[in-house]
Amino acid sequence: MSNTLPRGAAPIRVALLGCGTVGTEVVRLIEEQSKDLTARIGAPLEIVGIAVRRPDKHPDIKASLLTTDAQSLVDGDADIVVEVIGGIDPVKGLLVDALRSGKSVVSANKALLAEEGGLLHAAAAESGADLYYEAAVAGAIPILRPLRESMVGDRITRVLGIVNGTTNYILSRMDETGSSFSEALAEATDLGYAEADPTADVDGFDAAAKAAILAALAFHTPVTTDDVYREGISAVTSGDFASARDMGCTIKLLSICERVSDPDNPSEDAVSARVYPAMIPRTHPLASVGDAFNAVFVEAEAAGPLMFYGKGAGGDPTASAVLGDLVAVARNKVATTTGGGVSTYAALPIRPMGKTPTRYHVSLDVSDKAGVLAAVATEFARNDVSISTVRQEGRGDEATLVLVTHTAADEALAATVEQLHASEYVRAVVSVMRVEGKDS
Repeated sequence: MSNTLPRGAAPIRVALLGCGTVGTEVVRLIEEQSKDLTARIGAPLEIVGIAVRRPDKHPDIKASLLTTDAQSLVDGDADIVVEVIGGIDPVKGLLVDALRSGKSVVSANKALLAEEGGLLHAAAAESGADLYYEAAVAGAIPILRPLRESMVGDRITRVLGIVNGTTNYILSRMDETGSSFSEALAEATDLGYAEADPTADVDGFDAAAKAAILAALAFHTPVTTDDVYREGISAVTSGDFASARDMGCTIKLLSICERVSDPDNPSEDAVSARVYPAMIPRTHPLASVGDAFNAVFVEAEAAGPLMFYGKGAGGDPTASAVLGDLVAVARNKVATTTGGGVSTYAALPIRPMGKTPTRYHVSLDVSDKAGVLAAVATEFARNDVSISTVRQEGRGDEATLVLVTHTAADEALAATVEQLHASEYVRAVVSVMRVEGKDS
């Protein structure tokens, strides 16, 4: 069989929106690997324009390709629009326009896909265009396409992941060195893992957007960031890690998406999507994921447990995922077809966090006197929260009571903590942290 291309194969014309760290790497890869990419696609890729804010900031890019008018590129004769700008507006309008005009879109924009994925998919379906966004979650790790295509015949029950490299680096350093959150954050900033304003990472916004995308694909249900319960890591202390070590655990910021029972109709399914720091056993596959790496653990009825691991951020890994999507979409163009769309046929309800059961580790600063344990146990029992283990550390003014619960609804634990704050025996609720991956 001949590997030569059809003579005069028309190039696939590509418009690039944005040329920062990721965009620059995408351009470099297209140029350096042009021969191989042409062979893989069946036609050459041709960059016809690159939209940037400041053309003078890109001396290594051909000046003739640069423009500040992104709309003109979208309205032009490109076959594929690649978007690596980020944010919601004006990108949403640009991509909707591109898709409605029949142009396929490749995006790395997690915030936009999490907020407006339904709108973008509808625009793609309307015109028969492709919408691919592997780079939006976990960088170079191929996770979205397996959920969207490879596992489409299976029933996924759970997606559990570490999907933010910055927070994973911070928590890994706190675990390894005993440093405080602020010390580990400063180190992450110095190394370039954390932005000057790390809010999106450390407060869990980035992970929540990715959780929404994962849940939507895994459970064929519209899920947005508003549906994802979110807690960040800024309140995690070195004391929490000490307690975790005593339990044979470490602490990770987890994105958890589950197919669960609907609390309003237990015979029917619902979706739970949440992001928070949690203690997990050191024997769990995710516990060994260190530094700024990402990993996603998928559980499915037929396939069983699967784990995807690798670099979750950075110019090179993200550009690799973008280019992979670009090649797939370009192949579809050559074959005059499209990839499989995303179905939300299940439209499952979202289970509120208050109804979601979890185990908890609770640390209390208590008075060292008779009746303390009985009083504390009464507050837990009053809200139907069962205690699994309890131990006291220190005496007198240094007395601390550490409890681990059996599985309980979040709203029940919240009510218990509120009552503990008012107890005459409890000076302070020092820490409340969820425990995942242990028996109930």
